[in-house]
Amino acid sequence: MRPLPVGERGLLIELDTAQEVEALHAELLRRAADGTLPPVREIVPAARTVLLDGLADPRGLTAELATWHIPELTTADRPTVEIPVRYDGPDLADVAALWGITPEEVIRLHSGTAFHVAFCGFAPGFGYLTGLPEALHVPRRDTPRTKVPVGSVALAGPYTGVYPRSSPGGWQLIGTTDTVLWDPQREPAALLAPGTRVRFLPQDLRDSGPGSPAGTPATSRSKERPR
Repeated sequence: MRPLPVGERGLLIELDTAQEVEALHAELLRRAADGTLPPVREIVPAARTVLLDGLADPRGLTAELATWHIPELTTADRPTVEIPVRYDGPDLADVAALWGITPEEVIRLHSGTAFHVAFCGFAPGFGYLTGLPEALHVPRRDTPRTKVPVGSVALAGPYTGVYPRSSPGGWQLIGTTDTVLWDPQREPAALLAPGTRVRFLPQDLRDSGPGSPAGTPATSRSKERPR
């Protein structure tokens, strides 16, 4: 860990891998919950960093971090959300060509992958999901779209993501979902949080009416109607 001061009250901790970020973030949340972490206003993970803001004594925490043992995360440490997907994206065939397989095999490989949320950003509710092996990483589109539909399931580099709202974007679109990623009336508003495991469930393209299921926590199997 490489702690760097950010202003008078912040600390940016640089790490070497996304896995180390996830483990440190989980440990910080655990210590915050049990009262062994100094008061902090925000804990924000990113691809290779964790930002702590609102610390009274950043230097004191820097010294304390050197003594911490950060346990590796296990599958049991992560909640799971299942997201039904219609694999009908306009870039599905292009991704299949990049992978050197058929679109049907893309669906099988993508839905068979256990993803997890590395960090969130770009837009409220957008999670950067990792899990695909390096051989299946794909480039962004040469020309971004000016409007990507809400619910688009997309790939770019090592990440999979679901657009929580319509916006410009250059990711490869392979499917769509009715799952609500961001709902200010829900608690929590974001369906996905750093560390959450995600499974994509292939959905029959004929089964896309208003009664289709939305994001489902696998532990409870609760249903949430799309909006």
